[in-house]
Amino acid sequence: MTLIYLVAGEASGDVLGARLMIALRQLHPELSFAGIGGAMMAAAGMTSLFPMQELSLMGLVEILPNITRLKRRLDQTAADIAARKPAIIVTIDSPGFSLRLLRRIAELGMRRVHYVAPQVWAWRPGRVNHFPGLWDRLLCLLPFEPAFFEPHGLAPVFVGHPVLESGADLGDADRFRAQFGLAASARPLILMPGSRRSELNRLLPIFRATLDRLKADHHDLIPVLAAAPSMADRVRREVQDWAVRPLIVSDPAGRYDAFAASVAALTKSGTSTLELAMAGVPMAVTYRVHPVTAAIARRLVTVEHAAIVNLLAGHGLVPELIQQDCTPARLIAALTPLLSGSASTRQRAGFAGIIAMLTPPSGATPSVAAAQAILELL
Repeated sequence: MTLIYLVAGEASGDVLGARLMIALRQLHPELSFAGIGGAMMAAAGMTSLFPMQELSLMGLVEILPNITRLKRRLDQTAADIAARKPAIIVTIDSPGFSLRLLRRIAELGMRRVHYVAPQVWAWRPGRVNHFPGLWDRLLCLLPFEPAFFEPHGLAPVFVGHPVLESGADLGDADRFRAQFGLAASARPLILMPGSRRSELNRLLPIFRATLDRLKADHHDLIPVLAAAPSMADRVRREVQDWAVRPLIVSDPAGRYDAFAASVAALTKSGTSTLELAMAGVPMAVTYRVHPVTAAIARRLVTVEHAAIVNLLAGHGLVPELIQQDCTPARLIAALTPLLSGSASTRQRAGFAGIIAMLTPPSGATPSVAAAQAILELL
C-alpha cells in the first residue's frame, strides 16, 4: 500500500488531517497513513507516533522550557520517516515543529507537502527566503497567500479554507435551548478561549471577570463556554467556583448549536472567527500572550489586523482587543453594542462576502482540493 506520512501538532491540524485522510482515501482507496495526530486522525485510522498534545505550544516563553523534549520528538519523527520511507510527507500547520522537520528530512529525497501556509506575510516577511527547498507544494487556505509565495518559487496552491466544511452554519438553536432547558427569552453568549493550555491560563480569568460585570446589566445573558474536547475536563473544573457559571459545550455539534442560538460571541483570534462568521454570529475578538512574547511580536508584525475576518474584509469589521486591551472593561465596551443589536447587522453583512472568498477555484470542498493537490505529486 502507498504510505502517506502526516504530521499535525494541534487540535485544528488534527481536524484538517482527519478530513484530508478521508478525502485521500475517497480518491485513492489503497492509501495507508502513519505519523502524528490527535483523536480525529486516530478515528480516521492513524496511530500517532506520540501524543500530539506534546507539540501544542505557542509563544516563545511557553516553548523555551520544553525545548529539550521537542528536540527529542523531532529526532524521533525524522527517524520514523527514514525507517518507513513514505511516498509523501504532509506536515500540517505547526510551523515551529513542521518546518524544522521538513528541513531535517530534506536529504531523504522524499516528496514533501506543507498544508497551511506559514503566516510570514503577517510578521517577519523576510523569513520567506528561508523556505525554498523545504517542500514540493504549499497548500494555502487564504486567497491572497499564493500571490505572496509565488515569486519565491514556493509552489503555492489555494485549496480553500476548511471552515467551509465545518458545519458551523448548520447548528440548531431549538435543539440547544431544549438540551439546556433555556427559556425563549434567554440570550446565550458564546465564549471561545482557545484550545491551548497557555490560552486558557491567560483568557479564562479575564472571561470570568468580564462575565461578573456583564451579567449585572444583562440578566438574560446565558454564557456558553466552548471548550476543546482535550481541555473540556479542565475547563469544567476551572468554572466550578465562578459566580456566573457558563454552560459547557465541547463537541463540534454542540458548539454549532450554541452558535445558532447565540446573540454574540467573545472569541480568541484564529479560525474560530471564521466559524462564527459562517454562522452569522456577531463577535468581539481578543487575545493575550506572555508580555515578552507580545513585545517581540510588536516589533515583527506587519499587518494591521489580528483577526482573519478583518484581514479578509480589509478593515476593522469586528472589534479587536489584543494584549493590553484585553481587559474586562474593554471587552464589555466591545460586546455591549453587539448585545443591543446596533453593531450586529453591519457585521453580518460583511461576513457573507468573506465566506465567499474562501471557496477553492475548482468548486470542490477544501479537503478534496487539498487531496487532489497532494495526489498530483504521486
